[in-house]
Amino acid sequence: MLTGANIPYDAIVIGASAGGLDALGVFLPMLEAGLPVPILIVQHISATSDSFIITYFDRMCKLKVKEAEEKEILEPGCVYFAPPDYHLLVEADKSISLSNEEKVNYSRPSIDVLFETASWAYGNRLIGIILTGANWDGAAGCELIKKGGGLIIVQDPKTASISRMPESVIERFKPDYVLPLQEIGPLINKIFNSTPTQ
Repeated sequence: MLTGANIPYDAIVIGASAGGLDALGVFLPMLEAGLPVPILIVQHISATSDSFIITYFDRMCKLKVKEAEEKEILEPGCVYFAPPDYHLLVEADKSISLSNEEKVNYSRPSIDVLFETASWAYGNRLIGIILTGANWDGAAGCELIKKGGGLIIVQDPKTASISRMPESVIERFKPDYVLPLQEIGPLINKIFNSTPTQ
């Protein structure tokens, strides 16, 4: 696993909606222990959801999984889920901010809010991933990441439980990768295990 100055990216942001818990249940366990970047996830869930998904994913993953907390400094090798009914934002100092401001794209947490603030914080050192979902939340955020020089990976709509969310990204611009769900985890591992060029 790459470390230090050889790491090609500094963070990964992921957005998922309908069918997302099943998709994340395939993707997250594939990620290798020691991943040298934090992962931030917005999964559209009910405002009254409990902490079950945190416990569920923490048990099945090689990485630490937790609910994001206000002012927490992001740590490598940790997966942060947006809390129910709160937007998840990344500040310039790479800390977490939570907001209960109005919904964006009918959603709180909103994928676009996470992706846009992470893009401002990380610039071209960011990977954005869009998985299954029934609306267009995340498309604008992906476009901002791409324009900033980041990497965009989209689940192949043909492999998504609900294809609308990945399709909405593909309709706006050409992502770097459009992959079946089962190939996204191995790609992330490969990116962070690649031999650095001299």
